[in-house]
Amino acid sequence: MTASVARRPARADDAETIAEIWRQGWRDGHLGHVPQELVDIRTEASFATRSLERIPDATVATVDGAVVGFIMVVDDEVEQVYVSSGARGTGVADELMREAERQVRTNGHTEAWLAVVAGNGRARAFYERAGWVDEGTFDYAAAASAAAETGTIAVPCRRYTKRVAD
Repeated sequence: MTASVARRPARADDAETIAEIWRQGWRDGHLGHVPQELVDIRTEASFATRSLERIPDATVATVDGAVVGFIMVVDDEVEQVYVSSGARGTGVADELMREAERQVRTNGHTEAWLAVVAGNGRARAFYERAGWVDEGTFDYAAAASAAAETGTIAVPCRRYTKRVAD
C-alpha cells in the first residue's frame, strides 16, 4: 500500500513529532550497533533539543496532514532519514529520499553521501534498493551533544554514495 505523501520544510511546531520519530527510529537502528557512550547521551531530552535546533535543516513528510517522517540534508550529506514505524513500507521513505537527492543537487553537488550503522540491515537494504552504493567502512564523528563543540564520538559506519546529477 502506497500512502499519499506530501512534503514541506519543517516548522518549529513539528519539533516534538520529529523528536519522537527520530528517537524511536534511532533506537531501532542503533541499539547494539553503536558505542554505549553514544547510547547513554541519546536521551529523550537530547532528541527534543536536537530536533528543535535542526528545524532549518529538516524537511518533513506528511500523510493526511500528520508528520510521518523527515530528512535532514547538510551540503552533500543526507544526514538523517527517519520514518515512523507505522509509515514504514508505504512509500514515505522513497519520497523522502527523492527529496534528499534533489536537495543535494540544489546545493550544487553531483554526488550525495550518507552514513549508516553497519548493523542496521533494514536501512542498508533500503539504500541499496534505491541505488545507493556501499563504499565501505569508516568512523562517523557523531556529535556528543547538540552543541558539537563539546566533542564527538566515533561510530563505526558504512559510507553510501549516489550520483544525483550529471
